[in-house]
Amino acid sequence: MDQFISLISASINDTIASLSYFESEVALIAGFLTVILADLFLSKKFPQLCFGLTMAIVLIVFARSFSLLNVEPKVLFGGMLVLNHLSILFKMLFCLVSLLFILFIRYNKLLQEHEKGTGDLYAILLAVHLGLNLMAMSTNLLMLYISLEMVSLGSYLMVGYISKDLKQSEASLKYVLFGSVASAIMLYGISLLYGFTGSLYFTDPLFISGLQNLSPMALTISLTLFFVGIAFKLSAVPIHFWAPDVYQGAPSPITAFLSTGPKIAGFAILIKFIMLLQAINIASSTIYSILASLAIASMLLGNFTAIWQNNSKRMLAYSSIGHTGFMFMALFVLPGQGYKSLIFYMVIYVIMNMAAFLIVDEIEDKTAKQNIDEYVGLGKQLSVLMLCFVIVLVSFTGLPPTAGFTAKFFVISTALDAYNSSGSSIILIMIIIAAISTLVSLFYYFKIPLNAYLRESKYSEIKESVSAKTYLSVFLVFLLLLLTIFPSLVEQFL
Repeated sequence: MDQFISLISASINDTIASLSYFESEVALIAGFLTVILADLFLSKKFPQLCFGLTMAIVLIVFARSFSLLNVEPKVLFGGMLVLNHLSILFKMLFCLVSLLFILFIRYNKLLQEHEKGTGDLYAILLAVHLGLNLMAMSTNLLMLYISLEMVSLGSYLMVGYISKDLKQSEASLKYVLFGSVASAIMLYGISLLYGFTGSLYFTDPLFISGLQNLSPMALTISLTLFFVGIAFKLSAVPIHFWAPDVYQGAPSPITAFLSTGPKIAGFAILIKFIMLLQAINIASSTIYSILASLAIASMLLGNFTAIWQNNSKRMLAYSSIGHTGFMFMALFVLPGQGYKSLIFYMVIYVIMNMAAFLIVDEIEDKTAKQNIDEYVGLGKQLSVLMLCFVIVLVSFTGLPPTAGFTAKFFVISTALDAYNSSGSSIILIMIIIAAISTLVSLFYYFKIPLNAYLRESKYSEIKESVSAKTYLSVFLVFLLLLLTIFPSLVEQFL
């Protein structure tokens, strides 16, 4: 009995000590409840109260995460979570995604004019943000699964938030069905890992020794099933079928969020697992071959299929799949410079993707056009917006003088260093495929400036007006140019 009481006392003390490093997540929980109540009782009198509250909460979370950037690694809640430099970097990145998403919602005509309002959407965002943070910190398989499901359920609600036509309803249903299947397969993989090792904590010596004693086939099958759920979040081939339809059918702000936040959280999980496998020297060639195949297939299918897309959001969906494959390459050179180059790439990717969807949404608001062949003559009619779009597309391609070039250069240079030191043919093949994919991307990215500047418009003149989304797009493009010259603005935190 005394031993039982001492265990309870130790558990309570550990929980209290952990709460001081869990303030960001507590703020998100409190913010979630506050925004729901504000939307229920005060939204008619103060229409933008939920917007202001959500912005304030995310800024508080960012400031708190930044203040912990140099803290020593802390094990929280009995080992369920770990707060370290890497997880804090991801939490700050999630804040960047959320801030841009909040601003996007605020100035999106479709969401602002809808009868549901945007209060619930802000509340869902805070719940999803909490799930993203927990994904980045989890060291327990069950906690990892719960946090991933929190993100998934919130994402399903976002996609189906406005179902004004059959296309959006179909996109929402397809997303839920694919997500449910991927989640079930992942849960089965987790049950196998638990059955083989006897532990849910993947930093537990029992878990590590269990993996080391597994046969290569059992290890490969259990990890492959586990990675299916992660691949869904990353929209990696072959779990990518949902992405084009969902990206096209969902409102642009939600598409921009889905293509950044959950994808980055998926890479946070992959980094932890790859580092674990490398540390205990059981990263078998089979697992590496599977991940390399995902990277190569994603780069090739994403970039080649994008060539035939006419809808701008669908084209960006396949582009996102290609970028997922490119980011996979950095996983093969972890730890050290590999994860630094990957996180730098993610920062630039967030800025590029948000800017691209902002511009596409603004063009649709002004012209009611989504198809690339309808962009003819827009270079003269929407000069500021199209100039920003061209710079973003150049950055997507990885050409100077944009931060996209710097990001791709960092990833490829670290991959080359890894190849020179290891002589791995897998890394060499991925580098070659990455170079081919970058060349292929020119053909679909530059269809937009080709139509906008080199073809005459058959439509009536559009009067250019500068909106808040235009100013935000210009700011993001300025960041892309600035980080080309001063990449140390991000690197110093890595």
